[in-house]
Amino acid sequence: MIHSKEQVMNKFPSFLTAVIVTFCGGLLFSLIDSPVPWLLGPIVGMLLATRYINTPLYWPPVLRNSGLIILGYSFGLELTREALVEIGYKLPVMFLMTVLIVVFSAVMAYLISKLTGADYPTVLTGSIPGGLSQMILFAEEAKGMDVTTVSFLQVSRLLMVVFIVPFIVILGPFAQGMDESSLVVKDSVSTSSSLFPNLLMYIIICLLMAKVGQKLKAPTPYLLGPIVGTALLNLTDFQAPYLSNTILDFSQWMIGGYIGLLLNPRELKSKKKLILLACISGFLLIFASMAFSLVLVRIYGVSLSTAFLSLAPGGMEQMGILAHEGDADVSIVTAFQIFRLLFIFFAVPPLLRFVFRRKLQNQNPEQNTG
Repeated sequence: MIHSKEQVMNKFPSFLTAVIVTFCGGLLFSLIDSPVPWLLGPIVGMLLATRYINTPLYWPPVLRNSGLIILGYSFGLELTREALVEIGYKLPVMFLMTVLIVVFSAVMAYLISKLTGADYPTVLTGSIPGGLSQMILFAEEAKGMDVTTVSFLQVSRLLMVVFIVPFIVILGPFAQGMDESSLVVKDSVSTSSSLFPNLLMYIIICLLMAKVGQKLKAPTPYLLGPIVGTALLNLTDFQAPYLSNTILDFSQWMIGGYIGLLLNPRELKSKKKLILLACISGFLLIFASMAFSLVLVRIYGVSLSTAFLSLAPGGMEQMGILAHEGDADVSIVTAFQIFRLLFIFFAVPPLLRFVFRRKLQNQNPEQNTG
C-alpha cells in the first residue's frame, strides 16, 4: 500500500499538468464557440502538450470511466418505451447499414493496400469503424499484425471524426434541427421527478451495470452497462432526472483528456505513408456515411443530423455527445451506434481471422498441401 501511494504521488505532477492543459483547452474552445468545446479542447490541449512539453502527462483511467458512466446514464434516458418500439422497427435497416459500412471499409482497405503496398489485414483491421479498443486488442492477439499501424489508423480515424463531424452536424449542411419523433420522446420523459432519491438509485444501477459489463467483457462496458441499466429502470415508473449541461461538459472533459493522451505525435516521425493512409481512410468513411445517411432520411424521414450521426464512423460516446449538442434524436443515434458496436464485437473478429488465415495460407502453400 505504501508503494502504491508513492506511485500516486509520483504521478500527481503529471496529472496536475494534464488537468491544467485540458482545462485551458476546453476554456479556449468555449470562448471561440467551438462545437463540443469540452471534448475538442482537451484533445487539442493534450495533443499539443505531448508534442511541445517535455513533462510526461498522466490521465487516470478512472476519470475516463467515470465520464463514460455519466454519458451512459444520459444516453440511457433517451431509450424510453416509445423510443425502443421505434428502434424495433428499424432493426433490419440497422443491420443493412452496418453491413454496408463494414463492406465499404473492407473494399476501401483493399484498394489502399494495393495502391500503397501495405499489408491488407493490417489496413483492414485499422479501417473498421467504431471498434477502436476491440480492433487494437485483436491486432495484439493476431501474429504478424502491425499493432502500431492498426492503433494509429484507428485513433487517427477517431480524431478526424471528432474534429470534422461536429462542424458538419452543427455548422455545416447537416445542421438541421431535431425531427418530430425526437421531440415527442424527449417531451415524454422531460417531466422527471426530483433529484433525490431517484438519482441515487440510478447511480447505483449505473455502477453495478458497468461492473457487470466489465465481468462479461462487453465492449466499452463503462458506457454500455449504464445505458442498458438506465434504459431498463427508466421503463418503470421510477423516473430519472436529467443532468445539467455543466455535468455533461465535465464528462466530456474527462473523456477528451483520455483521447488526447492516446495521440503521441513523437511516435509518428517518418511515417508519411501511414498519415496519408489514415487521412484517406477517414475522409472516405465520413463521406460514405454522409451518403448512406441520405438513404436513412429517405426511409424514415429523420433529420439529416440524426441520420448522419447514426452512421458516422466514430465512437458511441462521441456521436452521442454530438447528438445532444446538435439537437438530433439521441435514442436513434445511440441505438444505431450500439448495434454497430455489438456487430463489430461479435461478427467482425471472425471475419478478420478468416482473411488473415487466407493470407497465411497463400504465403505458405506448401504447408497446406502437406
